[in-house]
Amino acid sequence: MTSYGMPYLLEDKTGKLTGSHFVDINDRLRLTLRCTTREATHTTYIIYNTTAGTDPVVTLNFGSSNSLGTITFGSGPQVPMNSFLEPSPNENAKSRKFIGSDGQQYRWSWRTTQSEEWTCTNTSNQQVASYSLKVPGEPEYDHSSGCVLTIEEAYPHLAVEMLASLTIMRHIVTHNL
Repeated sequence: MTSYGMPYLLEDKTGKLTGSHFVDINDRLRLTLRCTTREATHTTYIIYNTTAGTDPVVTLNFGSSNSLGTITFGSGPQVPMNSFLEPSPNENAKSRKFIGSDGQQYRWSWRTTQSEEWTCTNTSNQQVASYSLKVPGEPEYDHSSGCVLTIEEAYPHLAVEMLASLTIMRHIVTHNL
């Protein structure tokens, strides 16, 4: 993969939890979040890594009344979202940690910096990823929400996990869980 000396800047095309395309401005990575089922008993979202093909890489199943459900990576087992993305005993629900596929711990936190809606750090408190909303007063863009998921260049192997965990975190805040 080409090294640009800059993070992956994944433009969130819609800015909506109901589905979007996340496309790196240098076209190094393309992810798609798509709602495939919306029923009274559950809602299902699938994440595709469209850089590498069209097979689903993550399935997010939310329960009735927007409750947290399960997450499945590829054809692996279903894991309760509360087990995958754990709240810390001394933190609020808007800060949760997870263990990445690289065995390292990461934490998403809501509005801990002025310029970012979400920040993901590692155990050394180094920023690994962030999600920023469109700046108020910024002009409208064709086919873009102005929101950006930024993943530091050293972490493209975690991009799918970052989008999946961010989607769950955004769901938690949106539905006040």
